[in-house]
Amino acid sequence: MIYLDNAATTVVYEEANRVLFDAGAEFYFNASALYAQAVEAEKRLKAARETLKTALHAGDGAFYFTSGGTEADNTALFGVRKPKGSRIVIGAGEHDAVMNPAAVLKEQGYDVVYAPVRRDGSVDEEEFAKLLNENVSLVSVMHVSNHTGAVNDIKKLVKLTSKYAPKAVFHSDGVQAFGKIPVNIRALGVDLYSVSGHKIHAPKGIGGLYVSKRASVKPLLYGGGQEEGFRSGTEMTPLIWAFAAAVERNMAHFEKNYSKKRDYIEQLSKRIVELLPDTQVLTDFERCAPHILTVALAGVRGEVMLHALEKYGILVGIGSACSSHKVNRFGSLLALDEAHKEGTLRFSVSEFNDIGETEQVAAAVAECAAKLKEYARK
Repeated sequence: MIYLDNAATTVVYEEANRVLFDAGAEFYFNASALYAQAVEAEKRLKAARETLKTALHAGDGAFYFTSGGTEADNTALFGVRKPKGSRIVIGAGEHDAVMNPAAVLKEQGYDVVYAPVRRDGSVDEEEFAKLLNENVSLVSVMHVSNHTGAVNDIKKLVKLTSKYAPKAVFHSDGVQAFGKIPVNIRALGVDLYSVSGHKIHAPKGIGGLYVSKRASVKPLLYGGGQEEGFRSGTEMTPLIWAFAAAVERNMAHFEKNYSKKRDYIEQLSKRIVELLPDTQVLTDFERCAPHILTVALAGVRGEVMLHALEKYGILVGIGSACSSHKVNRFGSLLALDEAHKEGTLRFSVSEFNDIGETEQVAAAVAECAAKLKEYARK
């Protein structure tokens, strides 16, 4: 099997699995209890939090563990204090974990507007600036597009927001950025930043939200007051420790793996275009993360191609696997022509992919495309 859907989820590192197993079998104590083992569990939890904050260059802001990126995004959008009827600016290419809460906020009477994206999926800064005014209370723009891998210039967008909407809180979904590109929250200047563990080889069910001292955010969950009252519920210590273990390994090999992934998607793109010259490459290599390549094939449907490649043992994506309806929004989002709008494929790699696979993958794509086009003509 060649797994090329790492933007959807990743295999768990051995180190993280080991920590998870040991925590569940031997060190399963509640970190909020009072006996010695619980106190030690709390110390380990604090150490894990510092590991995340250090990796994010979070400075003196707070970092709270959540069940994943969706909860972190929802907490950011619903929890931020914002005047009723104020404007909320959302990137047009956001993940459903932001899009759907934004739709609910619109129903509640907020003035929700969407910042247009360029062909590569990145937010158009000029168009973004036109949406800003003193009535804006919240901005949410993802750091890296889960559709195309485009890297948004978050630092520039934050500066524009500070200039034209000084009261606004700025949130960025960093789920596809953290562990894939260098992230420095202090340098970005964001108020809120969401991350997820299973995108970087930690187990599913763990993520987090950075909250700056400037941001005032109400919790979504109330109960025993864990996470300093920000997220009640017994601390998910095994998952938290496994998350920290994954982050430590990720950071230790970051530069080597960054180059490896980048070389892979560039080589794969080159070979697909050589074999299928009418392919449109949506990923812009001048401003993209190293792990995502999105292409639009002519005359075929992406979902059909996905299943055709599956028979070759090659697993790819066509969009966000976190969406229950699995609708491919690439065509409408990026204004593809009629021949290409349904033919998008997303290849997303990890350090466990080998560049030697690219020839096999490209050949399979070309072969499947030829068969599907022939079938369509009949």
